Amino acid sequence: MATRKKDQAPRITEIRNAKALRDFTVDERFEAGVELKGTEVKSVRAGRAQINDAFGRFERGELWLHNAYIEEYAFGNRLNHDARRVRKLLLHRHQIRKIAQALSTGGRALVPLRMYFKDALVKVEVALCTGKKLHDKRDDLRARSDALEIKKAFKLRR
Repeated sequence: MATRKKDQAPRITEIRNAKALRDFTVDERFEAGVELKGTEVKSVRAGRAQINDAFGRFERGELWLHNAYIEEYAFGNRLNHDARRVRKLLLHRHQIRKIAQALSTGGRALVPLRMYFKDALVKVEVALCTGKKLHDKRDDLRARSDALEIKKAFKLRR
């Protein structure tokens, strides 16, 4: 294994779900591994993935990531992966049981917040979320704009 030069900065690849925090209230977060093929890992490392429309589902005693888009690897061959295939989420058994129980009660969703590398492994931060109503979104927007105005006022005052 080759060692990295000290002056060379590490590559940080992180794919974020921009709509998740706007549309959902995040209750509890989990770090999950993802079962990927080799060409999928190369595409994620290149930053060619999207999880904006992705969601998690509990099926057959396991958690699955649906609708996550990982672009086909440009230099792949005939064994390249399908871009929107269903991928298995890897968690501890007690975490899977906790998530399954929360999803079965209703009103909650398993939403991926970000996809990132931890050492050489691809991890997905998933969260149990509750959907926001329109008035909740408006309140958040109003609070954000008020905070921005206060920040500007203090900056002008200095």
